[in-house]
Amino acid sequence: MASASRPPGERAASALWSFGKYLGALLPVYLAGYYGCSISVVLLVLMIYMGWKHSRLEKVMRLKSAMYLLENEREFTTAKVFRSKRDLPPWVNFPDVEKVEWLNKILQQAWPFIGQYLEKLLVETIAPAIRASSIHLQTLSFTKVNLGDKALKIAGVKAHTEHDKRQVMLDLYVYAGDVEINVEIKKYFCKAGVKGVQLHGKLRVILEPLIGDVPLVGAITMFFIRRPKLDINWTGLTNLLDIPGLAMSDTMIMDAIASHLVLPNRLTIPLVSNLLVAQLRSPLPRGVVRIHLLEAENLTAKDTVIKGLIDGKSDPYAVLRVGTQVFTSHHVDSNLNPQWREMFEVIVHEVPGQELEVEVFDKDPDQDDFLGVKVDLDIVKKARVVDDWFNLRDVPSGSVHLRLEWLSLLSSAERLSEVIQKNQNLTSRTTDPPSAAILAVYLDQAHALPMRKGNKDPSPMVQISVQDTTKESKTCYGTTNPSWEDAFTFFIQDPSKQEIDIQVKDDDSAFSLGSLSIPLSHLLSCPKLTLDQWFQLENSGLASKIYFKMVLRGVLRIYLVEAQNLIAKDNFMGGMVKGKSDPYVKIRVAGITFRSHTIKENLNPIWNELYEVILTQLPGQEIQFELFDKDIDQDDFLGFKLSLRDIISAQCIDTWYTLNDVKSGRVHLVLEWLPRVTDLFRLEPVLQYQSQQSYQNKVVPSSALLFVYVERAHGLPLKKNGKEPKAGAEVILKNVSYKTKIFERSTSPRWDEAFHFLVRDPRDEILTLSHSWGQGLGTVTLPLRQVLSEAGLLLDRWFNLDGALPESQILLR
Repeated sequence: MASASRPPGERAASALWSFGKYLGALLPVYLAGYYGCSISVVLLVLMIYMGWKHSRLEKVMRLKSAMYLLENEREFTTAKVFRSKRDLPPWVNFPDVEKVEWLNKILQQAWPFIGQYLEKLLVETIAPAIRASSIHLQTLSFTKVNLGDKALKIAGVKAHTEHDKRQVMLDLYVYAGDVEINVEIKKYFCKAGVKGVQLHGKLRVILEPLIGDVPLVGAITMFFIRRPKLDINWTGLTNLLDIPGLAMSDTMIMDAIASHLVLPNRLTIPLVSNLLVAQLRSPLPRGVVRIHLLEAENLTAKDTVIKGLIDGKSDPYAVLRVGTQVFTSHHVDSNLNPQWREMFEVIVHEVPGQELEVEVFDKDPDQDDFLGVKVDLDIVKKARVVDDWFNLRDVPSGSVHLRLEWLSLLSSAERLSEVIQKNQNLTSRTTDPPSAAILAVYLDQAHALPMRKGNKDPSPMVQISVQDTTKESKTCYGTTNPSWEDAFTFFIQDPSKQEIDIQVKDDDSAFSLGSLSIPLSHLLSCPKLTLDQWFQLENSGLASKIYFKMVLRGVLRIYLVEAQNLIAKDNFMGGMVKGKSDPYVKIRVAGITFRSHTIKENLNPIWNELYEVILTQLPGQEIQFELFDKDIDQDDFLGFKLSLRDIISAQCIDTWYTLNDVKSGRVHLVLEWLPRVTDLFRLEPVLQYQSQQSYQNKVVPSSALLFVYVERAHGLPLKKNGKEPKAGAEVILKNVSYKTKIFERSTSPRWDEAFHFLVRDPRDEILTLSHSWGQGLGTVTLPLRQVLSEAGLLLDRWFNLDGALPESQILLR
């Protein structure tokens, strides 16, 4: 049947539309010629457009393929379409991961109503708050909020029942689908939005404490053990974010998510009253892994000449990552067998679950090539010391030599002297010395802080310092009784010589609300190395106090020794002539990444580097080692993982680890788990031992772990206008600092936050509470040697805040 011809008017409109599109395409060329623009400008704009178009198409294809795979998961699995185990869904890879289709069906049924709630929340609550935040956003509105047809997908659930009987621990493998949200700012004729979000990762949910009353669970704590993968399809004006060079939006959003939901950060939702939320949000680390990035060998040469006809060499360096903790080694020029000899220490919060990621890059002018390996920290925990070569993944050859030590967190100082003495004998190229302990600080609250000038309420925040490390709390706005409930950790080299300094300041000005300094030596005599009490703030009000808790704990020490027989990545003549690589290592554990230095043109590198990290008590952590060949274009990746559980069990592991997915290559690691002790007599031997050690990354082993709990303060000074301050605290030990949250408008803030530090020598180091901006609300300077004289190495009391009212105090433990 012949189709009817279109009306003349419709044909004319179609012709005009086609003419307009061609004219619009030629208009930029005409304008460029009219204004005398260089042809290079036109070519640059064209290249940017083509890059944006390519990036958009790739992102759309990734989202479509992910959605299709999700809908046909069973078909793809049974048809054996996947090429490797990592492509399979969790319920196939791991028999203890259960496929919960019943839960997905419930979510699918409730998804439209969840969407209605989200739309109401955005339109009625979030949009007015955004409009009130800036005069430029007064016309902002959400024009469309649609969660899509595909509900949040839970690919699998794993229950951990072998640990604390007072909690239920679940691992959820989550995936988010076709969300569509549009925003418009009418004043500037601006439209933007999101159409399609791909977010998948391993979410741990902890139900604790279990109670004998409704609702049976005291609180829900959730966090991602590792950074989840995020892919966003932008619409409207935000399409510009996909331009090459500007495509940082997904990363920025992921960084924001990580700051709240990736270890060591946790989201805690209390379900009952009178619950110690800070203890759940900031539990003691499981332990510390000391990473010795030693060497790599037989790395693949990435720097090729004549399009690969002649093998070259690489400039390898390593990046070590555990959760959000990242360390980078130095790069070794033109060496496929680099030797780094660097040491890093990482705090581990979850075992099993966390991994140490070691990424080896070839340092290139344009883009570093990637090689890598992951190590399950549970293995390090079980073995205590892992000294082995690990094969790098996805390359013909290459391995990295790591030494990983699981350092247990002990609640007595009996072995402190032994640890300090041992640390003195360590050598590393890293600048940070090995730690003997970690200091965990829970910043709770303050009371009766002084007012600012003008009798205004301050906005207190806290700076906590231990030696060169300073950390800042959040700000509590407009109050003299702030409650921060923040937690911080510090590496301590020698608790008898170091001290913690606490500064409480007003975030809005330079006015100090008080200060406090506590020698960490006080903690050594405190029961269970824990100090939990109110402290009188110096230079503050007469009644100004701050409450926090400090605990000294153990460390995981990692010696990255060397690597052997790495695959040469820098090839010449298409691989006919073998070259060398420039290996380096990245170690990831407990949210921290360490990076070794790069060793030039060496397939058997020797790093001799030391790293330390503080770990928590919860399971699920791994150490991931990633060995890279430093290249001009992109660093090649080899890697392996170690479980922290093995390190804790063995206390000390000194072995070679074979690199994954390569023909040859291994890494020599020494891993030590340093448990927590409260025996002051063991401090001196540990300090003496550590003084004899040296590493290429110039790290000095720590001798103690300082745990600081900042509970609350009172009597903080008012602001100049008479209003209550926005109170926040920063805990500083050396160059490590942690900030508490900001308590809104109170002279008696309550933070309930904990921090931990690795301490080199508690006898010399000083812990401070301070901050570097706004009105100072008081400071606290605490020599760590004071903790050594306390029973059980625990100092728990009120401290006066310097620079505040006489009554201004902060409670620290």
